[in-house]
Formats: sequence, C-alpha cells, structure tokens
Amino acid sequence: MGSLCYYILFALLSYSAHSRNLPTTTSKTTVLDVAASIQATLNAVSSYSNSGATQSLTHSASSSLSLPLHSRISLHQHSPKDYMSLISARLGRDSARVRSLTTRLDLAVSGIATSDLKPVDTESFGTDEFEGPVVSGTSQGSGEYFSRVGIGRPPSQVYVVLDTGSDVSWVQCAPCADCYQQVDPIFEPTSSASFAQLSCDAARCKSLDVFECRNNTCLYEVAYGDGSYTVGDFVTETISIGGESLSDVAIGCGHNNEGLFVGAAGLLGLGGGPLSFPSQLNATSFSYCLVDRDSDSTSTLEFNTAMPHNAVTAPLRRNRQLNTFYYVGLTGISVGGEMLKIPANAFEIDESGNGGIIIDSGTAVTRLQTETYDALRSAFVNMTQGLESTSGVALFDACYDLSKTESVDVPTLSFHFEDGKELPLPAKNYLIPVDSQGTFCFAFAPTSGALSIIGNVQQQGTRVSFDIANSVVGLSADQC
Repeated sequence: MGSLCYYILFALLSYSAHSRNLPTTTSKTTVLDVAASIQATLNAVSSYSNSGATQSLTHSASSSLSLPLHSRISLHQHSPKDYMSLISARLGRDSARVRSLTTRLDLAVSGIATSDLKPVDTESFGTDEFEGPVVSGTSQGSGEYFSRVGIGRPPSQVYVVLDTGSDVSWVQCAPCADCYQQVDPIFEPTSSASFAQLSCDAARCKSLDVFECRNNTCLYEVAYGDGSYTVGDFVTETISIGGESLSDVAIGCGHNNEGLFVGAAGLLGLGGGPLSFPSQLNATSFSYCLVDRDSDSTSTLEFNTAMPHNAVTAPLRRNRQLNTFYYVGLTGISVGGEMLKIPANAFEIDESGNGGIIIDSGTAVTRLQTETYDALRSAFVNMTQGLESTSGVALFDACYDLSKTESVDVPTLSFHFEDGKELPLPAKNYLIPVDSQGTFCFAFAPTSGALSIIGNVQQQGTRVSFDIANSVVGLSADQC
C-alpha cells in the first residue's frame, strides 16, 4: 500500500512539473500596442527615403568608453514597395540563415573534417572595457544588426554585421575582383600602417575552416550557406571600437565577396571559436542589446563590462563538436502562466552533439523542434480564440487580423531556466506585424532539424550578456 501511495505521489509530482500553473508573479496576459506596431511598419518603410546621419564618438565621464545612444536615420540601399515586401525578403534570408547554421552543425556531428572542404575560388580576388553602437539592420537591407568599427591605422570607419554564429571577422578590401555595394568606401589596405599578411605557417591561418596558400601567404574562404561568401587574404589589422584600439587582430581581407550583406563592409565574428573577435580580445565577457527591428535608433555592443544586476541568468553551454555556437540552458516555455507539456530533454544537447538551443544574433525568428513548436502554437492559439484569425503568411501559420483594435491582451509567453528563473517576453516580441494593414503573426517557427535557435525578434529590447569566464548567459529586459 505504501509503495502504491509513493507511486501515485511521484506521478502527480511528475505531471505537475510539466503542466503546472506558475506562481502569479508574472501576469498571465500582456498588452500588445497594435497601433504603435502598425505605425512602426510605416516608419520603417518611409525611413528608406531619408538620408544617413553621421555618428560621433564620445567618452563618458567614467573609465569605460561609450558611444551615445541616439536615433540614426536609416541607411538605405533598395527601398521596399511596402512592409509586406520587407518582411518577405527578411524571412527569405532568415530561412537561408537557419539552413546555414543547421548544415554547419550537421557536418560537425557527422565528423566531416573542415580540412576536407576546399575553397571555391582562390585565384581572383585588449582587455579594457569598451563598447560600440548596435544598429538595426532593417535599414541596411538585411535582417541582421550592425556596429560601426574602425579598420586599420589610421582607422577607416565602416559598418559590419554582428554575428554570434560566426568566428571569422572580415571586410571588403581593394582591389575588388567582385565586391557588393556598401555604404562606406571599400577599405584600402595600402592606406593602413598596421596591415600585415599572415603566412601559411601561422597558427591562426591553420585555425581557419578552409584555407589555401599563395606565395606563402594565407588565403581564406567563408561561405554562409545562403549563397553569401567571402574569399581573400587572411591578415592582421588594428580594430577600433569606441575610441579603443586592438592591434594584431586576424581578419579576412575579402577581394571576392557576394551575398546578403548589403550596406555593411563585412562582418564581426562574435562566436565562441579561437578566431572570433571576443577570443582574440581575450574578453571575459561581452554583451549586446538589439533595438527594435524596425527602429533607426542605436544601442551598444560592450566587452568586459559587468552583467546588469537584474539579469535573468542561465548556464552557458558548449557543444564539443562545434565551439562557435552559444547554447543556453533553457528548461521550458510557458504560455499564459501554464508550462508547455514537452519532453524534459527538449532543449538538451545529446551525446552526439545534436539538439540544444542556441542564442543567435543573425537569425530573426526563433526556431523550435516540431514537437515543441506544435505544443507552443496550440497553447497560444487556444488562448487567443477571441482574436480574429486570418490566413498564414510565409513561414507563419498562426496569424490574426487586428486592424479593428488599438491594443489587445495576449497570453504572456515566458522562457524558463534553472532554479525557477523566468523571462517574460514583451508581446511585440512574439506577435509581430507582417503588413501595415493590421495583420499580425505568431513569430515562432518549426524546424525539422535537431537544433533550436532563439532569434533576434525574441531578443529585441533585451541585453544579452555572455559571461564567458563563468559560463553564464544573462538576459536583462529593457537594458538597451
């Protein structure tokens, strides 16, 4: 009889762990400002007709260096016809981005050595605190986020894509065999006193996924799986951010570049590998805060600064098969105060290196394994039956017509971590407009792969801190 009671008690506890109502510290509903979101879509499209503004570097009164947070008129390349066109293009790039990340992990898990990969074309082509601005990439013609950095000595100021899913930093360089259009002038190596070629014997050259030699100088190639790539010389240069300079940084000097980097001069690799910018800086931590995707305001990218005191923390995990990605110890998701009934290992990395969930600055829409996504979508749809549904858009299959309302209450969606920690998301981070007429969609999507990804739509307005030294991720709401 005693064992039967124990079994019943164990079963009840196990069930409650997966289906319990949460404590009432977080409201079960959140207000979505529909009118403000629609106005933001109109502003995003109209910003393409405005001229760019110049950013200025300033020093704060404290010991840390900073760039002021201020609005910046969008840097336009190609003006979209309307907001639906902008969203469609963004989602197309986003799907290509996800394929690139999952393919890279699949290759690593399958044991395919990077030394087996060959370049497609080799013939044509600090430790102090400092920070730089982060700008929404919507105005740059892409869904990523950008920062302004200096390359060389004296520094040439350029915009670069911020990418936590990549390690190698690079910029377009003269002479160009094939360069896409960028806002700033192409970097001219001959104008820099600190430009230096890396030899093929250099350890940093051999750390590249794909490299070749020409006259004993190191050539690199990085391909992103969406048709974007960069090929050129692997060199060392001086990188300046916020007035602080770091010398002898290994970067790519791309002479043959193509892809979806419209507007930016290149990319700043923020991944966890040895060639990433944080690794070469010997940074113990870094953080960024992504402004609203349709905003022309700025925030900051910071290195070696303290994590905000109000941060919701979680374990920072690594995959022994691929050290670039930043995995987070997510334990569950709740909708309207109720935890999803999903497997306990839904977000765990398995022994082969598959699974897990990463935080990625370059992916827009959060991707979840199909079983988890289905549970999330069902819970959200069941709790929004009072809203007028409409047909799906692109990869979104839960959409609503909110054209007749100024604001609406929606179920609160929260991420959950160890020790009962919870991060409730603002409604605008998961119910987003897809046109300017009032169509809103639930901004999550399923993936057929094993890797789950927390995208930048869900991160916006949140400072994401990576305490590398202590293997902790911090998420701080309203810290831009």
